[in-house]
Amino acid sequence: MTKQRIIILSVFFGMLVFAGCSKYLEQPPDSTWTDLSTPEKVSRLLGTAYPKASYITFCEAMSDNVTDKGVGVVERVNQDPYLFNDVQDENQDSPEAYWHACYNAISAANHALQACDKAGNTAAYSRQRGEALVARAYAHFMLVNVFSKFYDPATANADPGIPYVTEPETVVIKQYERKTVAYVYEMVEKDLLEGLPLISDEVYSVPRYHFNRAAAYAFATRFYLFKKEYAKVLEYASQVFANNDLAANMRPWNTTYANMSPEQLWTVYSKATENANLLLVETASLYGRYGPRYRYGMNYARQVEILFYNVTGGNWAYPVYYYGNQDYFVPKLTEHFVKSSVNAEIGNPYVMTPLFTTEEVLFNRAEANAWLGNTAAVLQDLNLFASKRIRNYDVSQHNITTSRIRNYYGTSDIRAGLIATILDFKRAEFVQEGMRWFDLQRYKMPVTHYTARGDTLVLAADDKRRLLQIPQSATTSGIELNPR
Repeated sequence: MTKQRIIILSVFFGMLVFAGCSKYLEQPPDSTWTDLSTPEKVSRLLGTAYPKASYITFCEAMSDNVTDKGVGVVERVNQDPYLFNDVQDENQDSPEAYWHACYNAISAANHALQACDKAGNTAAYSRQRGEALVARAYAHFMLVNVFSKFYDPATANADPGIPYVTEPETVVIKQYERKTVAYVYEMVEKDLLEGLPLISDEVYSVPRYHFNRAAAYAFATRFYLFKKEYAKVLEYASQVFANNDLAANMRPWNTTYANMSPEQLWTVYSKATENANLLLVETASLYGRYGPRYRYGMNYARQVEILFYNVTGGNWAYPVYYYGNQDYFVPKLTEHFVKSSVNAEIGNPYVMTPLFTTEEVLFNRAEANAWLGNTAAVLQDLNLFASKRIRNYDVSQHNITTSRIRNYYGTSDIRAGLIATILDFKRAEFVQEGMRWFDLQRYKMPVTHYTARGDTLVLAADDKRRLLQIPQSATTSGIELNPR
């Protein structure tokens, strides 16, 4: 086994004082919201129908991708989730910021839908209506998977969900019901299926910043995977790309990317021209500045666990760097600092976040096929992925077979081995992007964290803290908090 390449970087970020973003809902409406007299103006409004906040910091900190390094940047949005405590922060990168951002996106979608309904020529607004429906579905879907129990058909009709909002607010404080996880999933599906046929790529100059057709179908694969309707995952995965060509739209980690510097990788990873990025959103976040340097993050031992070994016997092509003090990272997400004015010395940090990628579609398809017993199809996808990720890939050496999986994982259950392989590959692919948390939730896997003081913290499968706490401010609208 060739040792993973570790390169020491001396990277210095500008450390401008940042006092925290004000809540978007506190900002007065502008003409984007008040003048919706044409399809083009509705389209501009729909640019705000996506959560402009990030789940990455708190989701990554709750996962098994991180540990207590003993030193590093200490922020509540990173520390509290690691310690399995409710996050005592309401600014960027907090669950509360994400809650508000999702409902703000939903509000924008609802205003857009209202404008579409009022328009005399509804056909002219069909593309906007499609995007608004799918965007509304996405924001609710993410909310229910962060703040409620994960979907389980046996309990979803009783598990409290989140409010599904379908019309613009007309009063200062409106009362809402959480209803159930099953209800939220039903409403998400209704919006998704109504919106999908209306989505069109031609309406936007940069489709990757909106729910284009590929992104909308990718969302459908995630939704039905979580809902455990695996045949539908395959149905929608086949429609993401023409000719079902995922291979040509994957990140070239072991070819083109392999020759790039960290600065080049940071530039290309979240670009709209990168084929693998199906949907991008600009999020108010400090993760690009602090992510690898948070105290609770990926150290040497964790990166060995995640990025050294795999069932192929080969080495992952992901380049691993570190700042020092055990701050290990793969160059992906970087900060875009936006000055408050042309000559200002202050401003706000943002991170361009990929919400859906080609690789997720491949993993969703593979996992669905695993549950459907289509072993050959799963192996085909896993080997396609390996061919794009293993350094100096050689099919004669690195080909994944059922025998290889059984030996590597020590199991005679090939379905269990296939799913373990998929989850391990996903863990490596999306490390430091928060995605691991959703897999831990779906499979109810316990998480164990250790502190530098020697404490052991266990988040069991049925621990109430797996549900992030709903913001206290939501109780004024009649929304019950999660039990603790």
